[in-house]
Amino acid sequence: MTELACINCNRTDQQVPLLPLTFKGDTKHICAQCFPILIHKIHLLADKLPGVEVGAPAAH
Repeated sequence: MTELACINCNRTDQQVPLLPLTFKGDTKHICAQCFPILIHKIHLLADKLPGVEVGAPAAH
């Protein structure tokens, strides 16, 4: 069985709960601690999600 790990911090599902995500037909996983990076700083994951659109940051 393939070990599941967070695409950002590489912790496994034996260490932390992981959430599945799909992108371009490929399933990846991300932990709850790294989930805000997916939402707010996706550019930090661009190398791990090839082809992801990295737009301008939202004005807050």
